[in-house]
Amino acid sequence: MSSLIVPLIVCGGSGTRLWPASRASRPKQFLPLFGDLSTFQETVRRVSEPSVFGRPVVVTNHDHRFLVADQLLSIGVEADIVLEPEARDSGPAIAVGAAFIAERDGDRTLVLALAADHRVRDIEGFLGACIAARAAASKGQIVTFGVTPDHPATGYGYIEVGEEVADGVLAVRRFVEKPDIETATRYVREGYLWNSGNFMFQAAALLAEYATREPATVAAAKEAVADAARDLGFVRLDAEAFARCGKRSIDYAVMEKTQHAAVVPATFDWSDVGSWSAVRDLSPQDEAGNAQLGKGVFVNARRNLVSSESQLVCVVGLDDLAVIATGDAILVARREDAAGVKALVEGLKQTHGKLTQEHLQAFRPWGNYRSLDLGPRHQVKRIVVKPGGQLSLQKHHHRSEHWIVVRGVATVSVNGEIKTLHENESTYIPIGATHRLENPGKIDLELVEVQTGSYFGEDDIIRLADVYNRAAS
Repeated sequence: MSSLIVPLIVCGGSGTRLWPASRASRPKQFLPLFGDLSTFQETVRRVSEPSVFGRPVVVTNHDHRFLVADQLLSIGVEADIVLEPEARDSGPAIAVGAAFIAERDGDRTLVLALAADHRVRDIEGFLGACIAARAAASKGQIVTFGVTPDHPATGYGYIEVGEEVADGVLAVRRFVEKPDIETATRYVREGYLWNSGNFMFQAAALLAEYATREPATVAAAKEAVADAARDLGFVRLDAEAFARCGKRSIDYAVMEKTQHAAVVPATFDWSDVGSWSAVRDLSPQDEAGNAQLGKGVFVNARRNLVSSESQLVCVVGLDDLAVIATGDAILVARREDAAGVKALVEGLKQTHGKLTQEHLQAFRPWGNYRSLDLGPRHQVKRIVVKPGGQLSLQKHHHRSEHWIVVRGVATVSVNGEIKTLHENESTYIPIGATHRLENPGKIDLELVEVQTGSYFGEDDIIRLADVYNRAAS
């Protein structure tokens, strides 16, 4: 058993309350909401002290694997990335993470399970809480971190605390899930804590406690890890075994039932960034309480949030709004109405499903592309390929393509003919031609792609070979 605490970072969740910035293909934990780093990257950085923390384990969705790997690479952190074949909520995600760590580092290894979409700015206070939790977790307790409420929120679970069981650690009398406003007000008055949803435990202790109530889920989680496959450095859980895990949160599966729960009252700041109001609260503000991410102007306006990718957004004579502008959608809502935004997204899934799933800018393991213009018979994209990146060997049934290099150098293969293109040079790919694009240079390759045809969906990409293992077998 290592004496180090192993971070287990869970990257589930779709972040629908932060639409339109957060979407299924790139949810909130991967967005740079507060600077250059995403909350996922900030979470990884928070547990990087080598004298305290070991090699992290990240549990994420199969579709986000390259996004996770790229964000880890950009901050210089190595981790084991475990891929869920499907979403089964936080319970199975933490169970497979604990099983993987037990197999890798020993079943008595201390694990710190963290949500990837939370924000903590007081790193020293956070580290102190982890050190306080370590003693109780080493004795078999499942330790959560409780946050002192600053208002009677109805969106959080609450913890009733008991006597001190170790230095800085209290017993948990009970967990209460998301009370109404009257009950929440009473809980705040009586000294209850918010449940932050982050936990420390011995890997074996968590699995044993989970198994007393859901033995089939724990058995399936262990089997999914034991039968996992390695693919380009990722750990692919066995899909059949993982599908047998009960779909349940770790709170319902374990924490609300266990007799071995303890809590460290957190002195550090904490937010689950669960609404645009929270984003505004965590952002720099002017004298009137307005915050802007991007381009915003406020006149006779108070306590607003503007987030804009490119457009200038002006708010005049209005208070307490969130105005969120992306390239293909604009949200105007009461800043506090997170539930309304979530309900909106559920409705949009039926009428404008693509806007809830994809951004105009899409990320791929080789780089990214952004749709610039789309008409009945054409589409224009800006494509960026990282140094050493290459697209799959592919063809299309419904469109031809014209590539114009605007920066860098490209190696292009069309029907087996290979040529090199430099800035302001171009090539044409006819419908049905087998082709591939590669960046052999040391800087990003940027090009403009003009597509012409009858259909431009991504499912018209017929992959014949792919270095990222995305080609059809």
